Amino acid sequence: MPDRNTVKAALTEQRIETPSWAYGNSGTRFKTFAQEGIPRDPFEKLDDAAQVHRFTGAAPSVALHIPWDRVDDYSALGEHARSLGLRLGAINPNTFQEEEYRLGSICNPDPAVRAKALAHLLECVDIMDTTGSDALSLWFADGLNYPGQDCIAERQQRLSEALRATYGRLGEHQRMLLEYKFFEPAFYATDVPDWGTSYAHCADLGERAQVLVDTGHHAPGTNIEFIVAFLLGRGRLGGFHFNSRFYADDDLMVGAADPFQLFRIMHEIVRAGALQDSANVAFMLDQCHNLEPKIPALIRSVLNVQEATAKALLVDGDALARAQRDGDVLGSNAVLMDAYNTDVRPLLAEVREDAGIAPDPIAAYHRSGYAEKIIASRKDGTPAGWGA
Repeated sequence: MPDRNTVKAALTEQRIETPSWAYGNSGTRFKTFAQEGIPRDPFEKLDDAAQVHRFTGAAPSVALHIPWDRVDDYSALGEHARSLGLRLGAINPNTFQEEEYRLGSICNPDPAVRAKALAHLLECVDIMDTTGSDALSLWFADGLNYPGQDCIAERQQRLSEALRATYGRLGEHQRMLLEYKFFEPAFYATDVPDWGTSYAHCADLGERAQVLVDTGHHAPGTNIEFIVAFLLGRGRLGGFHFNSRFYADDDLMVGAADPFQLFRIMHEIVRAGALQDSANVAFMLDQCHNLEPKIPALIRSVLNVQEATAKALLVDGDALARAQRDGDVLGSNAVLMDAYNTDVRPLLAEVREDAGIAPDPIAAYHRSGYAEKIIASRKDGTPAGWGA
């Protein structure tokens, strides 16, 4: 059986990055729903992110989205993060909201539009240099709605050229994470539709180009843990955007739709030894909390990842290996199910208490009065949100 102290040590060291955009107003394609106490700028987003880290002890970094988080002085933003016990994480370019990008960004048939998109990617590498970020997280909405709309092969060549130019601009300790999405907003052919396309482009570029797996970006029934295991085996798993989906890219709280899937993914991570910092796998959230209050929702997401990780750490690896060698189908499955069915909440409460953190982070946040404080202090100004 796994050593309890080893499990606790691994859980203590786990880090989960939260996304700046999850602290702002968001909604569906039909409406953005306003909440009270929403941050008005990136500095206040960091203030809220500090609360998630304060009550979980596991979320010390915050991903930025440019231009949503554009500021005049990124050094000042980084210093504000450090003053809160945070650091600035992955930089996410936005190549899907400009009018010129209606036919794509770096895959657009117009060279001028492609040049604009590439300039934005390079600007984001400049921001990485200033903030100390080591990850450029790329997702492209580029694609086609109709057969014949553009040349699929030529679009792949344009994609390759832009990625190569961006990769060449990265510093020695920076890396590129290439996300994929099988549809939406392109409904006929998406330019980076699956992990294989992302993997192929990353393999062409070099070791510091890796695949980013968004758990909501797959067709129903996709075996995501297979993808994770494959990429881990080839050193190409750069990280995750954790969320949940019922139908498409729902961006719900991670573990909300299928907590067993999250456990299976984390089992592959633990089995490969990829929880350690040396594995360089980024555990990031990518969620839009449309109805639920932002900070408690992000705390809950962090807790869900921690619970899935704890269960994965409790898998009896020796027993599983024996059952697998013996061809014991039911026995092998039972080892996994025994770990999954374990109530790990007392163990995690113990880990938090050892770290000087309240054992129930949600209850502690509500007791803190922070929600009431920001509702009162942020009545004036424009709340942050998509495009803000």
